[in-house]
Amino acid sequence: MQSLPKIVQDDLWLEPYTQDIVDRMVRFQDEMKYIKAAHGSIKEFAAWDDYLGFNYDAKNKGWWYREWAPAAHGLFLIGDFNNWDRQATPLERAVNGSWEVFVSEKDYPDFVHESKLKVHVIGNNGAHDRLPAFIKRVVQDEETKDFSGQLWAPKKPYKWTDGDFSAKTVKEPLIYEAHTGMATEEEGVGTYRDFADKVLPRIQHLGYNVVQLMAVQEHPYYGSFGYHVSNFFAPSSRFGTPEDLKYLVNKAHEMGIAVVMDIVHSHAVKNLAEGLNDFDGSDGQYFHEGDRGNHSLWDSKVFNYGKKEVKQFLLTNLRFWLEEYHFDGFRFDGVTSMLYFNHGVMDFDHYDKYFKDGIDWDVLTYFQMANTLIKEVNPHALIIAEDMSGMPGLCRPPKEGGLGFDYRLAMGIPDYWIKLLKHSRDEEWNIEEIYGTLVNRRWGEKTISYAESHDQALVGDKTLAFWLMDKEMYFHMQKDDQNIVIDRGMALHKIIRLLTSSLGGEGYLTFMGNEFGHPEWIDFPREGNGWSFKHARRQWSLVDNKELKYQYLNEWDKAMVQLLKKERVLKEPMVEKLNMDGHNNVIIFKKGKLIFIFNLSPGNSVFDYKFFVPEVGDYKIILNSDNAAFGGHGRVDEKMIYSTFEEDGVNKLSLYLTNRTAIVLKKK
Repeated sequence: MQSLPKIVQDDLWLEPYTQDIVDRMVRFQDEMKYIKAAHGSIKEFAAWDDYLGFNYDAKNKGWWYREWAPAAHGLFLIGDFNNWDRQATPLERAVNGSWEVFVSEKDYPDFVHESKLKVHVIGNNGAHDRLPAFIKRVVQDEETKDFSGQLWAPKKPYKWTDGDFSAKTVKEPLIYEAHTGMATEEEGVGTYRDFADKVLPRIQHLGYNVVQLMAVQEHPYYGSFGYHVSNFFAPSSRFGTPEDLKYLVNKAHEMGIAVVMDIVHSHAVKNLAEGLNDFDGSDGQYFHEGDRGNHSLWDSKVFNYGKKEVKQFLLTNLRFWLEEYHFDGFRFDGVTSMLYFNHGVMDFDHYDKYFKDGIDWDVLTYFQMANTLIKEVNPHALIIAEDMSGMPGLCRPPKEGGLGFDYRLAMGIPDYWIKLLKHSRDEEWNIEEIYGTLVNRRWGEKTISYAESHDQALVGDKTLAFWLMDKEMYFHMQKDDQNIVIDRGMALHKIIRLLTSSLGGEGYLTFMGNEFGHPEWIDFPREGNGWSFKHARRQWSLVDNKELKYQYLNEWDKAMVQLLKKERVLKEPMVEKLNMDGHNNVIIFKKGKLIFIFNLSPGNSVFDYKFFVPEVGDYKIILNSDNAAFGGHGRVDEKMIYSTFEEDGVNKLSLYLTNRTAIVLKKK
């Protein structure tokens, strides 16, 4: 047994694939040996931007600009500093396919902070003005809509004050997923500073300890949600300057909140003008050649993860965001798409799908390298994989045969809730199926659960609140307005969130605004909606209005998050099923010191509801969704002490179990 990789020891169903797992361990070890021999360490290997891009030479007083473009015939730096003259500032061939030019302050006194620039590349595909691959600031002209790079070198660097913060304080991640641009109520684009000053206090008030920021890397099309990245080292200028983003991260850290970046290494925008596509005139510089380099489902380009320079580019990108902007980790987008040649478009119904034909071994090695690097730069970093395939070992260390992620997103849970709401009447809900879906995950691999993220709110779908209450939200959310649709919707909204967070994983995530049941959908400005910002914003006034019921859902979310934190619910590994009552649709389980009780029945409120508990003693209600403060009916007396009694030789509790109610008990 000791000769088997640890993930095989823990799951003997993997034994037939032992050699496949050993092979991926060996490939990783060989890669790391090569990097250590050639570069000294993986951190040095991931410092390519110390050579490429723009680097100031204090001794010679000027800027070195270098670009990796092995197949190019010629490169010329152009910009407002040389009147955009495509012949004035040529680069010369250097080593290993790179080109370079020294821009001295003496010869180019106008090459200063905020100078606009591009690189003119001549290759087999003709001559094109491009944005440098390592450019760290990109701006768009408001009139022409053309993107240009900027030399970003402020005289006074940002002064960080977050030295006392460490992500090690995040024992169990409670993640608030957010998009800076749509965080404003006004119909427009929100800024990093607006988010820091106006939204972070809301997140802190609710008790979340992690912010997951979407759309950080520059992307030419706002409506892509930030998932068609063009400039991997540039924070999107739509939301402000690099210093503004640092202000946001710094302020979050001062509040005790970690900041995780939604990073896109799964694909890249195919635009020539803004992105990396055909940069040096060849078909295979950063991306696979031919059809393999085209992501037909996403209309984008696929990186060649087996190429040394591509790995170096992407790993340097990870180190850059961790060190330059103090991010506390990453949520890797599109992991399933990366792992499989068919981008995960299949049923994962057999272990063969994870280890045999169709696996991109280069991606496995890249993830092992990436996660090793991240932990070397920041041992307490959070690393989350957006994966729906269930790849065994995804969230186990490389030394155990895994890929090194900390958490996997439980993507099946929100899909399950939407499916249930769309296709089943409340009376048809199967509590065993609900419970089984929420606890179904690989042993020894941690999961982030969520009832809905941004995906469930996009045009073409609805948020949970909108599925539950739909147009009634427009007319019946006043506090004194009694409406059976709203009543049902709010009750189930609270239950679904507590069920998901308490059973679904070792972490929990919500998307901005969903904590208070934000109505409607998300629809970014596009031609089809007249380029409107109406649905690309968050209506905070709804939850701030004390005459509306949104405040009840918000207060429930706050109470739920505080309970999860205080009682360390997410850290508790064992769940003990106590009672499953199909007739009344009741689920009762013990987790840690707490008893969770859910009555999902539309109408069955049961007096003297008796159920087994393993420990004798007195119990008190510490959370009750029927409390009037959460928009409930106040039918349960929370001052009562519930004492165990013996019946038929077992310990039991009895309480009034009202319909569509979630209750949490704690032993005194």
